Amino acid sequence: MSTPPQMPTQAPQASAPPANAPQAGAQVVPQGPPPPLAAQPQGAPALSGYASPIPIRQTHIGHALASEWTKIRSVRSTVWTLITMFGLTVGVGLLTAVGLAAADDVSAPLLAGGFFGLMLGQLCIITLGVLVISSEYGTGMMRTTLTACPQRGRVLLAKATVFFLLAFVMTLLATALTGLIHSSMLGDLPVDDFARNDAILEGSIEGGKVVATGEHWLGATVGASLYVSLLGLLGLAVGGLLRHSAGAITAMVGVVLLPLVMAGFMVTDSLKDVREALLEYSPLNGLASLYGIPIQDEDSTGWPLLGLLAAVTLTALVGAYARLASSDA
Repeated sequence: MSTPPQMPTQAPQASAPPANAPQAGAQVVPQGPPPPLAAQPQGAPALSGYASPIPIRQTHIGHALASEWTKIRSVRSTVWTLITMFGLTVGVGLLTAVGLAAADDVSAPLLAGGFFGLMLGQLCIITLGVLVISSEYGTGMMRTTLTACPQRGRVLLAKATVFFLLAFVMTLLATALTGLIHSSMLGDLPVDDFARNDAILEGSIEGGKVVATGEHWLGATVGASLYVSLLGLLGLAVGGLLRHSAGAITAMVGVVLLPLVMAGFMVTDSLKDVREALLEYSPLNGLASLYGIPIQDEDSTGWPLLGLLAAVTLTALVGAYARLASSDA
């Protein structure tokens, strides 16, 4: 009996290793669980995928103030403008004191000579106020600023605060030093006989000599510094409205000087009321009144005009914010 033929058997083929299997001799690195996602602030949209390990912080006005302080102190024009203001205020004040000391007597308040130096120094503060905002429009930096801080009111508030404090501190140092120079050089001079009954010197004469009372010191230092700083802040607002450095500076110089120039040509009686109004409400009359030598209205102390200037500056800042908020940049 014959046996049936046997079918040839095939050797089993080895299955191919999976694609992600480690190669022979390769070191196997154990993989732990995936890192947890960074905690999202409440109210923020949910992020999918990769989450940055950098914590997200809510910005505030302090960040805007720090940014504006960094920008204003890192620009060379700021330093040179403030140095020029300080040099003009103190230098012209010193020259005035030397000229008055050469006379035999005094016919004006003791600290009045500081007005002439600050009258020139205020132009530097006004120019700096305009450049703080208009230069960013000229270079296109304003787009970067608003990208970093979309809250436009916060940007304008930070600019105004940093500039005003810087201008006030520097002007106060200059006026205080000028006042000390005048007090030391003119304090021993007698009063002019024709000026003894002058209303300007009322309450400033002691022992036949002119003295500076506390009210005079306050007006010639703090009051004058506030007045000039507000003029610079008004320049910042005008720069935000016009967005052109040359145009805004020209407009502010006109605001300061034009009333006196116009009043000088109004010599007819029909224009007397207009002339007196221009003199009384001119910025230079307000500054001179704080030094005790008003151009118009001998009874003016300068403080009411300081309040008027503050109201005008606030109105201009509101207009600058309205334009900033309604435009792309």
